[in-house]
Amino acid sequence: MKYLSLPAAVLLAGSAVAAQAQTSSDTLLVTATRTAQTADQALASVSVIDRAEIERKQAQTVTELLESTPGLTLINNGGRGKATSISLRGTSSGHVLVLIDGIKAGSATLGTTAFEHLAVDQIERIEVVRGPRSSLYGSEAIGGVVHIFTRKGEQGFNPRFSVGAGSDAAREVTLGASGGNKKGWYNLSISDYRTDGFSAKQAGSYGYNPDDDGYDNRSYALSGGYQLSDRLEGRLSWSQNRGDNEYDGGSDFDNYSNESRLQTLGGELRLAVTNSWDLSLTAGQSRDKGTVYGDGVYQSHIETQRDTANLQSEHSFSHSQLTWGVDYQQDEVTSSNAYSVGERDNLGVFALYQLYLGQHDLAFSLREDDNEQFGNQTTGSIAWGMELPHALRLTASYGTAFSAPTFNDLYWPGSGNPDLEPEESDSWELGLSGDHAGIEWSANLYQNDVDNLIAWAPNAEGFWVPMNVDEARIRGLELAASTRLANWDLSTTLDLMDPKDRNTDELLNRRPRKTFNISADRDFGHYSLGSSLRAVGKREDGGDELEAYTRIDVRGSYQLGQDWALKAKIENLLDEEYETAKGYNQADRTYWLSLHYAP
Repeated sequence: MKYLSLPAAVLLAGSAVAAQAQTSSDTLLVTATRTAQTADQALASVSVIDRAEIERKQAQTVTELLESTPGLTLINNGGRGKATSISLRGTSSGHVLVLIDGIKAGSATLGTTAFEHLAVDQIERIEVVRGPRSSLYGSEAIGGVVHIFTRKGEQGFNPRFSVGAGSDAAREVTLGASGGNKKGWYNLSISDYRTDGFSAKQAGSYGYNPDDDGYDNRSYALSGGYQLSDRLEGRLSWSQNRGDNEYDGGSDFDNYSNESRLQTLGGELRLAVTNSWDLSLTAGQSRDKGTVYGDGVYQSHIETQRDTANLQSEHSFSHSQLTWGVDYQQDEVTSSNAYSVGERDNLGVFALYQLYLGQHDLAFSLREDDNEQFGNQTTGSIAWGMELPHALRLTASYGTAFSAPTFNDLYWPGSGNPDLEPEESDSWELGLSGDHAGIEWSANLYQNDVDNLIAWAPNAEGFWVPMNVDEARIRGLELAASTRLANWDLSTTLDLMDPKDRNTDELLNRRPRKTFNISADRDFGHYSLGSSLRAVGKREDGGDELEAYTRIDVRGSYQLGQDWALKAKIENLLDEEYETAKGYNQADRTYWLSLHYAP
């Protein structure tokens, strides 16, 4: 099926629908400002995916949940468990900061997070903030922040269980229990997923092997919180995701595999010093480890460990709020490859002042990072919002951001460049939103100029190494809306983007200029039905062109009793052939059937 024409997409986007988006005005957010606020107070472009949406979409991967988010592009190298990355507003995958329960996650060598291994059953909600956030979080947040919150417990004892099976001999079992009382809560999640998969690479691609590339995943999560006194509360969280992935990687071996482990551990103490002053102390650790095997024989391994600590102080006044804090981060690499430097630390100091003046909201933020490797980096932002007549709201913002070079960029044996500088960006945004006749809608226009982009280039001696040589200018328009029509919940998004390399005036790799999403869901009582359509325009990929595609998914569920539900879905209903990365296959039409127990 060919990609929708722009006029058709605009017509659908303006018809009564749009946005997974946009979040109900009373939804509570924390990522945009590092403090609690409702969606209608936010001066940033934010989307929230809650547990109800996760259940409704029957998503099995985090990227399934994220792919219909405005401004987001998904790149996958050949199916479930294969290398997967995301781009926000046309920036690179290393320009997206990922948090899990407030703890920075990801690889310090690659600069990205392995979304392919994260288990959906562990997740309570996801907040996606689009636009620069380095002035609050430091490095990486050029394109935005993806914050994943694991499940919490509720009153009483609440067990849950599911079992499912589908195409490519896929099968999954999940177990969980949560509970709590007036003083505390807990949650436990366990899941096991296995699939025989399909051939990740296409015939003719380098390293192609026609056999199926399977994937196994075992994930665990444990968390809890307790009210220690009237003014002091604490929480702890731990999660581990272990993936065993088969892939086609070259000519030395017939079969390659990678054993991956992602782990986060974090804790927080929060003290209400007075009725208008809150103090919090957070500490955590994230680990990312990968071990490569060829025909079952060990080849290499890399493990990164990130230790973080934060002290944050929040002061509330009659018409304003001041938040300030100190962040510490230490990254460490252990590997079978001999990195010349395997450790660095970063100290960041930040402040955010929010001012509320009747119809006007203002926010000013400033941050200074002192990094052991590249020195000092200053970032800041300013944002303004205004309530207009006829239920309209206007917002405008400007911000700077940066992304530190990874250990691979700096110190990879034989080709690292320790003289690299951080990538830097300047970004502005103008937004308009409203709620009319039951239709919640938003439009956001943005531009992001990114300098000192790291790319491979010859140095003075003629050797190809990472260099600060590229520049990009990314302009875009995000349209989103949602409504309820004839008892159907409808949502849609339309992204129009112009992602250009300023040196060559060519499009940036793997960034589509047009993306369209629309979904419809209805609850009929004992059963429900739903469908999603995703249309992605043509993209460049290393001099080749990836064809436009349209994928349609359908889903349904039936309530067998008070505690049991049967769910089914068909992905890629029309059996569309498409790529998100050149030379890598995507799944044909697939089926999934699952049984769920949740009293």
